[in-house]
Amino acid sequence: MKKASIITYGCQMNVNESAKMSNIFQSLGYEMTENIDESDLIFLNTCTVREGAATQIYGKLGELKHIKAARGSIIGVTGCFAQEQGRELLKKFPQIDIIMGNQNIGKIPQALDEIEHKTEKHIVYTDCEDDLPPRLDADFESQKTASISITYGCNNFCTYCIVPYVRGRERSVPLDQIIHDVEKYAKKGYKEIILLGQNVNSYGKDFKNGDNFAKLLREICKVEGDFIVRFVSPHPRDFTDEVIDVIAENEKIARSLHLPLQSGSTKILKAMNRGYTKEQYIALAEKIKERIPGVALTADIIVGFPGETEEDFQDTLDVVQRIQFENCFMFMYSIRRGTKAATMENQIDEDVKKDRLQRLIALQNSCSLEESKTYLGKTVRVLVEGESKKNKEVLSGRTSTNKVVLFKGDKDLEGKFVNVKINECKTWTLYGEIVE
Repeated sequence: MKKASIITYGCQMNVNESAKMSNIFQSLGYEMTENIDESDLIFLNTCTVREGAATQIYGKLGELKHIKAARGSIIGVTGCFAQEQGRELLKKFPQIDIIMGNQNIGKIPQALDEIEHKTEKHIVYTDCEDDLPPRLDADFESQKTASISITYGCNNFCTYCIVPYVRGRERSVPLDQIIHDVEKYAKKGYKEIILLGQNVNSYGKDFKNGDNFAKLLREICKVEGDFIVRFVSPHPRDFTDEVIDVIAENEKIARSLHLPLQSGSTKILKAMNRGYTKEQYIALAEKIKERIPGVALTADIIVGFPGETEEDFQDTLDVVQRIQFENCFMFMYSIRRGTKAATMENQIDEDVKKDRLQRLIALQNSCSLEESKTYLGKTVRVLVEGESKKNKEVLSGRTSTNKVVLFKGDKDLEGKFVNVKINECKTWTLYGEIVE
């Protein structure tokens, strides 16, 4: 049997699209393998959010050149980097057979047929970036977690981000199609369903029938089955009271909400084109905490954006201190060619960026530890993910607030919900015992 491999870089949208490609390859008679040396078909699903992504992808393509020479493997590149580079990739790497943007992966069978029958030497599909991709079934690696893309593209044009240029304008998937997918995955026994989009809570803005993100969440919660709903990534500007109310009213929706901050400085937020101020963000976060008891907030933060002064950075630290995020994804700003921020004056020195990042990490670590301590003595509902990777003697799972919990139990509990009493709290991990 022929074998296929997919190497995935980047966001959860890419992970979702790789799961769809895996399903396509298997339907074409390929067996999936992680060993690229024995693969007859190798696809790179690429990311272009960070400038350094190209180096990683070029290195892998160089490695694949030798595999292709040895066994004649078909090489494909998809994802945002493929969409951005298009035919330019062929000039550097003529060993590539297929280049296609994310929205074109439904054409993989056609592309493979043309390459295998040598009707075309190279296939490049990077058009239709503003069309809605076809609905494709997915083969997820996890038997517990399924993901569904509810929007494609982005209209926000944050000045540091390349995504709107490579994933096209915002398009929402019809509500009934999403509900159909949720019902299908719930019946298959998936216990966690993740809704994906560059900006999930702007869902439905391109519709004229009144469907919006709050209505979508409400309809998903009506689907029968014991599962939990998560979503990434919302935009603070579009987080409506209606959405907050729906989450508060429905236990099926996870109590972990990702609320990207990016900066605590109103001046920097304006330069980023984020569409909110420091005060508006804090007010929203406090409203969410008040209306949804027990919610855990997480955020993305960029330090060292062009023009960021020490005072601006102190504003960021102030927001982190006041909101007490459960966790943060923290990055140093890096120039991304093709974005407005790349041409801005007052680029920040690397040493200053590194210093600020370390100070931010230290503050967030202390906040995370304080948040962890609030679980001590509580009994929490946990979705069992399986044996801990670091210690096979215990099971690992996650709470509705996305906290990792370790506890003793039978391997047969994998994929089930259990109640765990928390006896010990560390910065990133809780420890407990199963209770009835």
